[in-house]
Formats: sequence, C-alpha cells, structure tokens
Amino acid sequence: MNETAVILLPILIADVINPVLFAFLVYAAGGERPLLNSSALLLGHLVAYLGAGIAIALSLEQITSYLASPSYIDYGIGLLVGILLVWVALPAAKKPEQKRPEQSHALTPLSAFGIGAMVNLVGIPFALPYFAAIDQILKADLSSFEAVALLVAYNVLYTLPFLIVPALVALLGERSRPLLQRINAVLERVSAFLMPAILGGVGVALVLDAVLYFATGNGLF
Repeated sequence: MNETAVILLPILIADVINPVLFAFLVYAAGGERPLLNSSALLLGHLVAYLGAGIAIALSLEQITSYLASPSYIDYGIGLLVGILLVWVALPAAKKPEQKRPEQSHALTPLSAFGIGAMVNLVGIPFALPYFAAIDQILKADLSSFEAVALLVAYNVLYTLPFLIVPALVALLGERSRPLLQRINAVLERVSAFLMPAILGGVGVALVLDAVLYFATGNGLF
C-alpha cells in the first residue's frame, strides 16, 4: 500500500494543479455568504469526485473479487491512459482556455454544492490523472477496504490545498478577494507549464509499465 501511495503522489500533484476548481471557488467566494458558499462548493466537488471514483472502479471490475490480482486489463487501461496523458501534455494538444464563471451574487450554499458537483461530473471524462490513480489502486495487491481507504485518502488530499479559499475568506473577509484573484492568476500561469510536464512524465511511466508487463510479465510498478 505504501508503494502504491508513492506512485500516486505525482498523479495527485498533476490533478491538484488544474486551476478550474480554484476559479469556481474564487467565484463562490465573491458573492454573499462567501465562506459558506465556497465551503459548500468544495464539499460538493469532493462528494462527486469520490462517488465517481468508486463508480469507475466498480465499473472496471468488482472490487471484492478483483483487486488482489492484477491482469492484462489493468495494464491495458494503464497503457491507454498513459498514451492519452502524453497526448494531452503535447503543446499541439493543449485545450482552448476554459471559460471562467462570471461573477454572481445569487449563490446559496445548496446551489454552490450543486455547482461543485457539476463541475466535477462534467470534467470526469477528461480527468485523466484520476483514471490513472484508480488504475494504480486496482493493480495493487490490496483488500477492498484498503483500496477504498486509499481512494478516500486521495480525494481528501486532493481537496486540502483548495481549503485555502474558505480559510482566507474566514481570516480576511472582503480583503481576501484581491488576494484570491492573484493566487488564481499565478495558478493558471504555473499550471500552463507544470501540468504538461507532470502529465507527460506520468504518461510515459504508465506506457513503459504496460509495455514491460506485456513483454516480460513484470511492470515498473
């Protein structure tokens, strides 16, 4: 389990530096009840991400009967995800800038929770680092409880950096808005070069892992 956790770390970093969720949190913090709304949006995202992760894992194979025995399908999925990660990391494959939410003061905690969940569910088909993380968990020799616990831990660790938004709102109130906007701008610039590098590295590692397994019966991980 510790070895799997080490493998998941760079995947988690690539997942976290995606600026889309942060932009929506800044949006939620810009209206009325900023602390409640930003916290509710983050909670909605976490619940949807964890639920989607469990659903993806279950759809790949029955957790209770499948986790202890990595097979060709695991490495096949890893190969596919790795190729997609490398493709996404290439400059020619950069996505157009995603539209950021316009400022609104009509949010409620309930609607913020729904937006957080929707942001996640809409982006799930393109959440390649998350698919890579789930594939690594499925490949590991883990019990069902350990696998679910690791997936929960991944989601909690993914959420922790974004707690800076409600934390700054709680500490600074209105003064947090310009600071959050500056952090958002920095995150977008950093992710523009750091995310492709990490995604490309993870993708190459997954491809090599799968190729070695198919060729020799032993993967990198």
